[in-house]
Amino acid sequence: MSPRLEFAIDAAYRAGRFTLGLFQTGASVDLKGDRTPVTEADRGAERIIRERIERHFPNERILGEEEGGEQEETDRWIVDPIDGTKSFVCGVPLYGTLVAYERQGRPVVGVCYFPALDEMLYAEAGSGAFFNGRPCRVSAKTAVEGSAVCSAGHNGMFRHGRSEGINQIAQKALATRTWCDAYGHALVATGRAEAMLDPVVKRWDVSSMILIVREAGGMCTDFQGGDPFLPVHPEGELELVSTNGALHKEILGHF
Repeated sequence: MSPRLEFAIDAAYRAGRFTLGLFQTGASVDLKGDRTPVTEADRGAERIIRERIERHFPNERILGEEEGGEQEETDRWIVDPIDGTKSFVCGVPLYGTLVAYERQGRPVVGVCYFPALDEMLYAEAGSGAFFNGRPCRVSAKTAVEGSAVCSAGHNGMFRHGRSEGINQIAQKALATRTWCDAYGHALVATGRAEAMLDPVVKRWDVSSMILIVREAGGMCTDFQGGDPFLPVHPEGELELVSTNGALHKEILGHF
């Protein structure tokens, strides 16, 4: 494990544990300009991570959900203090703290910590993926039939023209669930689900998860099978389909 990965794990853990002090406490919720929720926990967790980066890696660039930062694809830290703020607000434990480091626009270190579950996933380029300290791997299922498929919420799938596809998949799959945000991709990386469908995401939502899924043996693309790091929406957002690889083509065929 490199010092950079060790640092990222520690930073995600510390920030994630901070959020637990506000979880299920009725913390006030504000709405950002895009009408998405933000809480004191989001802001405080990002500040913890940023301060640690500034102390240990001075002058390195940072892009974070709450405080913004370096937008160009370059060497930089990518921070999402609470991926799944709606889950956090609802008192549901399926939210995560994400920290990644990118070189030349591609993640080489990725960490995802689920504080309320005390589950830690991490990966380093070329070194495999790990779940709670043990190597993890995607499932070996080869067809949608009998598989578990996760997706973003119903409204997001509808607004971005993906409802018909997920409805078709639901008729064949063992289960379809909106265990969304980073948790869905984590399920793919650990072999507990076969696919996760995200019709619109930001860089900080997926940088860590793409690396983790790929290092676990999975596949990540947009809905057309292209590079998930290339913007496909008018405001520069991305989309992400993560699978175990074996059923990737079948999943995309429904869209």
